[in-house]
Amino acid sequence: MCVAAIAWAAHPRWRLVAIGNRDEFHARPAAPLAEWGNGILAGRDLEAGGTWLGVHPAGRFALVTNLRTPGYPRPELASRGALVTDALLGTPPEPVPARNPFNLWLADGKRLRFASNLPEWTEHDLQPGIHGLSNGARGDRWFKTARLEDTLATWLEHDLPPERLFAALRDETPQSPDPEDAFSPVFIANPAYGTRCSTVILVDAEGLGRIIERSYDESAALTGEVALDFAWPV
Repeated sequence: MCVAAIAWAAHPRWRLVAIGNRDEFHARPAAPLAEWGNGILAGRDLEAGGTWLGVHPAGRFALVTNLRTPGYPRPELASRGALVTDALLGTPPEPVPARNPFNLWLADGKRLRFASNLPEWTEHDLQPGIHGLSNGARGDRWFKTARLEDTLATWLEHDLPPERLFAALRDETPQSPDPEDAFSPVFIANPAYGTRCSTVILVDAEGLGRIIERSYDESAALTGEVALDFAWPV
């Protein structure tokens, strides 16, 4: 139930601003944001070895979410996290069917693309502006996605501090009081499956960037923060 929003070439000061939450089972092991030794700046899924989002100083950004579809995920299919690590190292995703359904954002410093593999392989360039992504099909503007998109637009308009973006990622407002909407907030506080980390990525017009990750435990308590600086080619 991950959620993200991105401002791509949407403001003279910022080349890219991306914010997102990773929601996952708390029992699944993961390492916090770090430099991997090959240029990748990302957290790491210690079960499958990939990552959910990251940046590379060559000017690359990638983010993946699972696409909720009956009958999936299937454990015998390849990890979706490898899509991000491959993209960050410069390998474009291949339109192969043997992977669980996904939504993928890819940026190379010049363009932002969306890719998905269900119902069939599709890839589109995204125009400058604000875009949201969760676990639905392209164009689905879920409650949580809309809240992040709106907050990001306000943040850009009023030149607010980055802390306001983290406040938006910590938003626990449900779609409605219905218990079925327990997983509808931007931030999911649940002892079994919930928000594991929040990430803010800022890249200005000169290519100077910072990626910040905050991690949370099963009680939704903050357990750590990592911030790394990087630079993209102009």
